[in-house]
Amino acid sequence: MRKVIARRLTESKQFAPHFYMTVDCEIDALLATRKKLNEKLADGKVSVNDLVIKAAAIALKQVPAANASWTESETRVYHSVDISVAVAIEGGLITPVIRGAQNKGLAEIASEMKDLAARARDGKLMPEEYQGGTFSISNLGMFGVKEFAAVINPPQGAILAVGAGAQRAVVKDGALAIATVMSCTLSVDHRVVDGAIGAEFLATFKKLIEDPLTMLL
Repeated sequence: MRKVIARRLTESKQFAPHFYMTVDCEIDALLATRKKLNEKLADGKVSVNDLVIKAAAIALKQVPAANASWTESETRVYHSVDISVAVAIEGGLITPVIRGAQNKGLAEIASEMKDLAARARDGKLMPEEYQGGTFSISNLGMFGVKEFAAVINPPQGAILAVGAGAQRAVVKDGALAIATVMSCTLSVDHRVVDGAIGAEFLATFKKLIEDPLTMLL
């Protein structure tokens, strides 16, 4: 496993010209919405990561040029949003895929992600369950990591690195206030996604995270 990880990520850094952009998302409304949703769910719970997956899926649907990969013959833009989610397992990591995430509700994403992560840790995933995603998410917020930049998972064109939500001082209407802020960094393959497209995706993602009811429309 380490050999495969080493080979793929070395190739990614060697051949994909990475660039990075970060947005800070205020997530107090998202946390309140999550609490209300979980109070109504009989089975299972929606995590912050599930909401991040949903927001990314909607943003990729609205900015399809960011849901793409590079090949020597063409830039391939995908109709389906198949999100690879990094899961730490013994000896490395694996990226189970939420397929067609743009068409799935939060409860379905939460249930599927819980099942995939559990089977990933038990070594019971089938190859088709962790191969072929179109975009990746790596979330280290549960470890208290404030901000980081992830290495692109080839041949995908981008990966979103999600940090921990923490209370920070912010300025609102010219006055100092406290908000729960989560830093998200997009690593982009410049061969396939230009800066303006990456920025448009992040702006769309940020808007959805900060106004989570719009994810339900």
